[in-house]
Amino acid sequence: MTRAVRIHEVGPRDGLQNEARVIPVAQKVALIEMLGRSGLTDIEVGSFVSPRWVPQMANSDQVMARLPQVAGVTYAVLVPNMRGWEGFKAARKDMVNYEIAVFISASEGFSQSNLNCSIAQSVANLAPVVEVALNTGVGLRGYVSCVTDCPFDGSTSHSQVADVVGLLREIAPMRVSLGDTLGNGTPERVMQMLEAVLKVAPADSLAGHFHDTNGRALPNIEAALDLGVRTFDSAVGGLGGCPYAPGAPGNVATEAVLDLMARLGFETGVDPAIIAQAAKMAKEMR
Repeated sequence: MTRAVRIHEVGPRDGLQNEARVIPVAQKVALIEMLGRSGLTDIEVGSFVSPRWVPQMANSDQVMARLPQVAGVTYAVLVPNMRGWEGFKAARKDMVNYEIAVFISASEGFSQSNLNCSIAQSVANLAPVVEVALNTGVGLRGYVSCVTDCPFDGSTSHSQVADVVGLLREIAPMRVSLGDTLGNGTPERVMQMLEAVLKVAPADSLAGHFHDTNGRALPNIEAALDLGVRTFDSAVGGLGGCPYAPGAPGNVATEAVLDLMARLGFETGVDPAIIAQAAKMAKEMR
C-alpha cells in the first residue's frame, strides 16, 4: 500500500462555521491563502447554505471572489441544494479549481434534525446538484455524518452506514468522507464500520473525518490507515465541529495529524511549519 496520505483541510468551513462570531472576509482569505502555501491540495473554503441557519458562512461568495488561483490546490464548498448551486455558480464562474460537497446522514434522527427530511429524501434532494456538477465538470465529494453515533438515535449500525455510502455512490462515483460527528467512535468500532463500507466502496474513494471530542481521533485515524484509507479531514488549530450536534466540537487538528503521519512514516507533502503559523492564526480567530 502507498505511504502517501492526503489531508483535506476543513478548518475554513467546517471549523469556522461553529465559531460564535462571524469571521471577517479578509481574515478568512488570509487563513486560506496561508494554507494554500503549505502544500495542502484540498481546502474547504465555505458553503452555500441558508444564512439563517449558518450565518458564519453567509460571506462565502465574497471569500471565493478574493481567493487566488493556486496551482495544485482545489477549493471545496458545501452545496446542499440547487439554490446553493446557483449561489456557487454566481460567486465563481471560473470553476476549474473548485469542487462541491454534498452531505447526508447515516442516521434518520440526524437527517430529520439537520435536513428536515428522511435519508431517502435527502438523497433525492441532492441528485439534481450532483447531475449539474457532473454536466459542468465540477468535482464532487460526499459527506456522510454520524457514522458511529447519532445525538438522537444512539449508535449507528455499520450496515446502515454502508447502505448510505452505497446510495451516494449510486448517484455518482464520488469520494465519500465518513464523519464521526460526535467523536464517540473507538478504533474497534471504526474498523467494524469501515469493513462494512469497504464492501460497497474501495478504500481509495473514502476519507476519515474524526472529531477529537473524546481524545480518540488519532487512534481512529490509525485504525482507518490499517484498512487502507489514505485521506483524512482535519481542521487547522482544531477549529470547530458541527453546530447541529450538541457537545461535538473539536475537529482533529491538522498539525496533530501531520505529526502522527510523520511518526508513522507516511508522506503528506505538507509543510508543518506553515501549518503551525496557520494554526496560530486560526486560534486567534476564536
